[in-house]
Amino acid sequence: MRISSSQRPWLLGQLQPTSTYVDTQLWDQAVACVDQGDVEAALKTFLDIEEKNSKISFNIGCLHLANNDLGAAEKAFDCSIGKDEHLAVAFFQRGVAFLKKENFEEALADFSNALRELRGNNLIDYKPLGLSYKLYASEVLHNMALAQAQQGQWDKAQESLLSALGLKPKFRHVELALEAILKQKLFDLVEIRPRLLFKPNRNYVAELEQKDYLGKAKVVASVVHKDEFSGFAPLQPQPEDAPATPKAPEVLRALKGEPHTVLYEFSPETSDELAVLPGNIVFVLQRGDDNWASVIFNERRGLVPYNYLEPLDITTLSKQGQNGTPSGADEIPAPPFKNPPARPVRQSGDYNNVTSELRRSQEPSGCIVKVHCSYTVVITALPGVPYETLLQRIGTKLNLPASALSLSYVRSGERVAIGESEMTSVWHCMRSGRLTLWCTLSEDPQENPPKKSVQALALYAYEASSPEDLEFSQGDIITVLSKVNADWLEGQCNGKIGIFPATFVQTLHKD
Repeated sequence: MRISSSQRPWLLGQLQPTSTYVDTQLWDQAVACVDQGDVEAALKTFLDIEEKNSKISFNIGCLHLANNDLGAAEKAFDCSIGKDEHLAVAFFQRGVAFLKKENFEEALADFSNALRELRGNNLIDYKPLGLSYKLYASEVLHNMALAQAQQGQWDKAQESLLSALGLKPKFRHVELALEAILKQKLFDLVEIRPRLLFKPNRNYVAELEQKDYLGKAKVVASVVHKDEFSGFAPLQPQPEDAPATPKAPEVLRALKGEPHTVLYEFSPETSDELAVLPGNIVFVLQRGDDNWASVIFNERRGLVPYNYLEPLDITTLSKQGQNGTPSGADEIPAPPFKNPPARPVRQSGDYNNVTSELRRSQEPSGCIVKVHCSYTVVITALPGVPYETLLQRIGTKLNLPASALSLSYVRSGERVAIGESEMTSVWHCMRSGRLTLWCTLSEDPQENPPKKSVQALALYAYEASSPEDLEFSQGDIITVLSKVNADWLEGQCNGKIGIFPATFVQTLHKD
């Protein structure tokens, strides 16, 4: 039978790029525009993408948020959460947008949702998904406390910050926020660094390049005299009594899981999903009732929709010869599928009580000691510690020598000075894990004069490599709080406090 070119248009030429390939290229171009400082071009490119996944919608929301277009940012984060209801960082960013719009109840709800999606973890590192950011539970609680304080819920705000203090790593800005709450004052909002976006996987972008699966046409001469066959395979003389084709080793049986062939291209939208392309062979370890499968591919394990897969018949592979040519190579394959099936809905567990359980597990150990001095500070201490130890802790907190301080507490309505002999009575005054003390200066320490506020301009962007670091972008204004040593400074920027290299900034001198 002859097959005309009109009957097999899908076999001719080069395969056309899929919409996913084009969208990923635009995504990559938009991120490059942001890196070059052209935010308007980046936003336009993102909006040109036809199929926006949760990460792309998140990026659009972040750019609108940086431009202070809060309404557009809210809608973009709505789309992001609609595509991935477990993306905690999207809840966090939408909460920031609501807080700036002074919709405090909705902001509090989003921060609670972000905390829920942390599922009891202290942090989520989004770097494997393409976002160089770690979302900490303590910072979610920090912003939650701010939303509560904006509504006058000072006690709840204090509880949220005390829970944040019980988490690791400990952040200085959380301690400062608690000190502000005790005075019923507001504090700075914690925000993600502007223009920090999800980036597409470079290896995945490279795999999506156009490929000519057919190659160039070749003229093959038939060895049969006067062969007029015009099909795909010319007639060939067949030897009689030819030996059987040797059986290929069934190495797939030795691997863990059941082999399956990938039918459709799949792009992951959460950290536990796996990117695969048509033709890839994956090994299914487990299939869930929600039509998702746990698979292994390239020594990586993740989730893939099971309706994107097809069981691989090992007996078919066993019929291949040593040269790898299948026995049915002379048959015309069916045309490839164009549209993948709908993405199955993943089943989520019951997380209604996660927030309360998290808070119970995050209760700080020891006693919360509130110290009233020229301003109020809070420390944690184990009940029963001696006087000198407690005094040293408070002196460190106040940045004053312990020898310049004297402590007192209230007993029977009167203020009583504390010495080592009084510590047993002091600890008996502890109620519900809390103790209140008063601190006075017995002398004026000249070695700690009042510090003037110094500001510095960021000459370069600095990306935090540890929780103690302060992350900022080029051009940010940083308030310098102290000098750690000759090479490092401590400062505050975008509501966060941390250390950073002194060579990355230039001090601004007031005229």
